[in-house]
Amino acid sequence: MALSQNEIQRIAHLARIELDDAMLPHLQRQLGSIFGMIDTLSKVDTDGVTPMAHAQPLALPLRDDEVTEPDRRDHYQQGAPAVQDGLYLVPKVIE
Repeated sequence: MALSQNEIQRIAHLARIELDDAMLPHLQRQLGSIFGMIDTLSKVDTDGVTPMAHAQPLALPLRDDEVTEPDRRDHYQQGAPAVQDGLYLVPKVIE
């Protein structure tokens, strides 16, 4: 799929990218090359290939969900300007 210079200018306008007219032939060649690679990849037979989420088999280490730190909420809230029922009170900023 080759893009015309008009299409490239339209895409650049939509993306709010300023392009010089001198850059258009170079960009047209580069984008043509990229779309050529995409066409080549789309022709590869992938029947029977299981989709992968990652190139390497990954397993995240899991740990037991246990409380390991003491509850220090009251200590942390001592310096707060306003607290009620264990919650920080903040001024209303949206009406």
